[in-house]
Amino acid sequence: MIEKRAVFATRFAAVATTVGSAVGLGNIWRFPYEAGMHGGAAFILCYLAFVFAIALPVLCAEFAMGRDTRSNIFGAFRKLCPGGAWHYVGYVAILASLLILSFYSVVAGWTVEYTLASVCGKLNFADAATGHGQFVELTTGWRPVVWTVIFLLCNVCVLMGGVTKGIERMSNILMPLLFVLLVAFCINSFTMPGFADGIRFLFSPDFSKITPAVLLSALGQAFFSLSLGLGCMMTYASYFSDRNRLGTTAFTTAMLDTLVAILAGIIIFPAVFSFGISPGSGPTLVFEVLPFIFSQLPAGAVWSTLFFMLLFLASITSTVSMSEISITFLCEEKKMSRRSATLLSSAIALVGGVLCALSFGPLRGFTIGGMTVFDLFDYVSSNICLPLGGMAVSIFVGWVIDRRMLRRQMTDGGAFRFRLLPVLVFCLRWLCPAAILLIFLNSIGLI
Repeated sequence: MIEKRAVFATRFAAVATTVGSAVGLGNIWRFPYEAGMHGGAAFILCYLAFVFAIALPVLCAEFAMGRDTRSNIFGAFRKLCPGGAWHYVGYVAILASLLILSFYSVVAGWTVEYTLASVCGKLNFADAATGHGQFVELTTGWRPVVWTVIFLLCNVCVLMGGVTKGIERMSNILMPLLFVLLVAFCINSFTMPGFADGIRFLFSPDFSKITPAVLLSALGQAFFSLSLGLGCMMTYASYFSDRNRLGTTAFTTAMLDTLVAILAGIIIFPAVFSFGISPGSGPTLVFEVLPFIFSQLPAGAVWSTLFFMLLFLASITSTVSMSEISITFLCEEKKMSRRSATLLSSAIALVGGVLCALSFGPLRGFTIGGMTVFDLFDYVSSNICLPLGGMAVSIFVGWVIDRRMLRRQMTDGGAFRFRLLPVLVFCLRWLCPAAILLIFLNSIGLI
């Protein structure tokens, strides 16, 4: 028997689940190092502009498609355009979600191991350089496979509970906890000697640093930060009640997602400046540099444990939403039970995850197009599938389907006026496709 389509019980649950889907390693890991490498405040200013001009309209479009059709991403395109070929976009999104779930679970597994290492007091570094050695030790060989499996098992436990008892309950508990941890870290940042320098770097823009590279990086971060182009938001919106105002929910989701990214910057950059470390340290900032910083703080093991626990919480709320894309497809299109769909989806992610984990060790020499399995999964999903999926949603809602669907959903069936509808349609027709095309061309190296 196919599980009856559930509906989130409260508006808080709708916001908590969508924010949980958006908030992930991209906010707490990627955003700080992107901001650090691209001018700090100048990057953030561009990022904010793109969130509201590009990402928010696409988010509204995904919300509208999901709630109007009450279906998975494949079914949503097919219901809104019967007889067309648009539903094949769903296959691209499902492929992307499984690829991302595979390599994302490897990184999330690192957060589990770092959390336990912090609890055991094994991250007390004598200097920053030792961070690299420990990172290599933790991410090579067969050890990452174990932690990837453990993380995916946690993921399965949530998904087996279904939409209301699993996803909704998890989001209602973990998202408030995540914000409590963020606030606690921000308060700790206030006491650091480099707090003023860190805040100045984050909020005092040097407009001369705004270059085409900075603009494209900010544009890509804004788009990917909200999990757009995957179908996560479309799938979750299919569980929204008719009482959820989509415009308000979309705006709240974008604001809270951005707030998490900014708070992550407030946590990281005062610490970086306090210890004389370059803010442009790049992707190694979290796993190599921060453990050294934590080891220099009073009760450093406690702060280190809480920080990597924070990363774990952000990771699992995102991976649950990515898993739900393929699970709803298997349940509704292939008539599988939720249990069977969850196990099949997780098994596919496990195979991909193991290959990605081993690409740092035994499979390091195995490359395709010069890329390891981990890098290939990342490249195909992030640089090809997501931009194509986001562009398809923009063009589909902006040009293909009847505008009355968008009006009906954004006004809750005419219950109130949505004055920004013409602006939303303009963005979806012209601004969003053009911007996403730039992201795509930049990501594949053509500009």
